[in-house]
Amino acid sequence: MNHFSWQRLWAIILKEFTQMKRDRLTFAMIIGLPIIQLILFGFAINNDPKHLPTAIVTADQSPFTRSFIASMQNSGYFKVLGGIKSEKEANRLLKMGDIQFIIHIPPRFTEKLIRGHRPELLIEADATDPAATSFALSAVQTLGLNINNSLTGSLRHLHIPEPPVKLVVQSKYNPERITQFNIVPALLGVVLTMTMVVITSLAITRERERGTMESLLAMPVQPLEVMLGKIIPYILVGYMQVILVLFAAAYIFHIPIRGNLVLLLFSCLPFIAANLSMGLIFSTLAKNQLQAAQMSFFFFLPSILLSGFMFPFRGMPNWAQWLGDILPLTHFIAIVRGILLKGNGLYDLI
Repeated sequence: MNHFSWQRLWAIILKEFTQMKRDRLTFAMIIGLPIIQLILFGFAINNDPKHLPTAIVTADQSPFTRSFIASMQNSGYFKVLGGIKSEKEANRLLKMGDIQFIIHIPPRFTEKLIRGHRPELLIEADATDPAATSFALSAVQTLGLNINNSLTGSLRHLHIPEPPVKLVVQSKYNPERITQFNIVPALLGVVLTMTMVVITSLAITRERERGTMESLLAMPVQPLEVMLGKIIPYILVGYMQVILVLFAAAYIFHIPIRGNLVLLLFSCLPFIAANLSMGLIFSTLAKNQLQAAQMSFFFFLPSILLSGFMFPFRGMPNWAQWLGDILPLTHFIAIVRGILLKGNGLYDLI
């Protein structure tokens, strides 16, 4: 026993593989997590967003404006939405987050263009996501030069090295495109997801491992009372985290809070309840705390990557956006940004 034995080492290795094979959940995590990471990072994550929904409010209909709109669509960065007839409707869609840009084509645009007066194009951008806005506005600068292609024949003398139009960009809700204005409100949802799911799943699984869950159920209480008694304290913990993040957002990061905080606190309750429900499900399926932690991480990783917290949501392919819409974190981040940065009310959320 005092000498190293290859036979004993091989026996221990076989024992570990046998134990791993019997623990099917852990084995599935070992295979599933790398596959999910490969798919998400390889296909869904894209720092160059495309097909950003855009509204065109035009007061000038001419071949030049139609050529400019066609160039926007052909660039792949913009998805021009039809059926928007008024500036009021476009502003409502921008505030609700349904579109990323509004491009205003002013009256007499074609007349000023032909005369070489360099007419202005006003672009209103939802800058709550600075990354998506910066990439798309760079594409707009290039599209301004494409108008030169429409100046043919007798208008060829109007070709100039700089764009024949002036682009006036108005970044709304985050004029300076400060990254913290985008990240800190989203962190509220990330923190709640991480703590509510993980802590709940581990706490109830720990009760089962120690045998105290059976003692609780043997007491003269209903199972619903036991579950509510274990969940309500974590709801209060969740609200303590919400208040802490809001305090840091206002006084440390100086984020302007334009909306109603009471509405925001009210909106947090369904999100906290959804995450606690996921924690309860994982604690029911898991046999020990390790499995509960693995399942929580299995849920937490896709939620962050597909929510638009780390990468532009609209830069993902359609199937990834569809998966992200299923997850509660994606909608909660949009709600928090809408209330804090845009001042959205209950009607806007509905």
